[in-house]
Amino acid sequence: QVQLVESGGGSVQAGGSLRLSCAASGYTWYYNCMGWFRQAPGKEREGVAHISTSIGSTYYADSVKGRFTISQDNAKNTVYLQMNSLKPEDTAMYYCAAGVLSMKVCRPNYWGQGTQVTVSS
Repeated sequence: QVQLVESGGGSVQAGGSLRLSCAASGYTWYYNCMGWFRQAPGKEREGVAHISTSIGSTYYADSVKGRFTISQDNAKNTVYLQMNSLKPEDTAMYYCAAGVLSMKVCRPNYWGQGTQVTVSS
């Protein structure tokens, strides 16, 4: 199995920045992409960004393009999400996920416990 542990969430004012980390352990060959999803109360979970763990290609939701950056350190089996210019609408529980690429979409099979991000105006 694969275990994912997120960290780095917190509360910031609009325009501020946060950096989320996700450390993977276990059978890391069970996946070839890692990504970030978020879910606000009363809303469906949505994909934020993902990265191919083999070649490093990235994807971003339109709502975060130009503000968020996903990166990885394969030696540490860790993926990061640098979030800049945060907006109140970014407030959500953020979940790290690992899965497989299919049609250039990262389809999660494993999930972290989540880390809360709160952005105040």
